[in-house]
Amino acid sequence: MTNLPSLAADERLDEVNEKIRIIQKKDGLTFGTDAYMLAAFMRPEKKARAAELGSGTGIISLLCAARARFAHIDAYEIQAEFSELGGRNIALNGMDQLITQYGTDIRTIPADKNGTYDVVFSNPPYMKSGHGERCAHDIKTIARHEESGGIDDFCATAARLLKYGGKFYCVFRPDRLVDLLAAMRAHKLEPKRMTFIQSDAYTAPSIVLVEAKLGASPSLKLTPPLIIYRDPPSVTPRIMTEQAEAVYANCKLY
Repeated sequence: MTNLPSLAADERLDEVNEKIRIIQKKDGLTFGTDAYMLAAFMRPEKKARAAELGSGTGIISLLCAARARFAHIDAYEIQAEFSELGGRNIALNGMDQLITQYGTDIRTIPADKNGTYDVVFSNPPYMKSGHGERCAHDIKTIARHEESGGIDDFCATAARLLKYGGKFYCVFRPDRLVDLLAAMRAHKLEPKRMTFIQSDAYTAPSIVLVEAKLGASPSLKLTPPLIIYRDPPSVTPRIMTEQAEAVYANCKLY
């Protein structure tokens, strides 16, 4: 890996899963469960060309590259600050040959990319524009709210970038699952596998993971949920379930 670069005043350096070093914005969205679970949910396709829509700091692509999920990943991010940061994180982890960073709106990815990817994945904004509490910092607002494209835009872009039969992986909020499935169906992305993530057996799911296939026939496999902790929230310290420990150890949820 390269030497540690100098950090801006609003940045910090963390080491996360897979021994990845990642520079994050102190006031921006940081690495969380949803990103890691999406990386773990994707099945490896060693010869596949993949694309990430809305790559942020680049952590999901970095996790996939660290586990050799795909042959190459093109990461697309609309926010200039995050696109530049993603590029630095790629270089910091010595993954320049595995990931290419692009600073572009996912809705305007050039037509020459149409039908060229085997896999597309995304952790898209999950709150409708104008709904929920707006963030104090614009970078958080854009990352969380559909200010620069809603779930229909992400599904439409995934469908046009994929080869026929290609896979689209997405992590989303369960309360907007109907919106996600409707957008997938509208663009011929047929949901094939779905997993809910919940903190414990006493709490409703907070994350849903969906794998869809372009042009496939209807047939959905709903897996058992992944429960992170054995005990209710009132019990401390919280102890992970064996299944969750295995997922975090192996970056594998399939």
